Amino acid sequence: MGDYPRWKDNFTDQLFKAVLLLKNEKECYSFFEDLITINEIKEFSQRFEVARMLRESFTYGEIAHKTGASSATISRIKKCLNYGADGYKLILGRLFGKKK
Repeated sequence: MGDYPRWKDNFTDQLFKAVLLLKNEKECYSFFEDLITINEIKEFSQRFEVARMLRESFTYGEIAHKTGASSATISRIKKCLNYGADGYKLILGRLFGKKK
């Protein structure tokens, strides 16, 4: 399968194609509210903010205080930033510009 993860299958392909069809923030809110729970949306949002803060060199303490994330969650996201598939880096770069 090349660069694709082991969990790639027809269902995930279909889901990602659906996400790519969303045209604006309002459509994203509607789709994700139907797809996953509000708590899951909040958890994903928290993880993304943790990744942003790690990228900006905030300390674990600062990140935990602002986001409420546990040190285990922060550590896991840091590992993804350093050794993951570069998904966080890709989107953070597009959204906030390249890291200096």
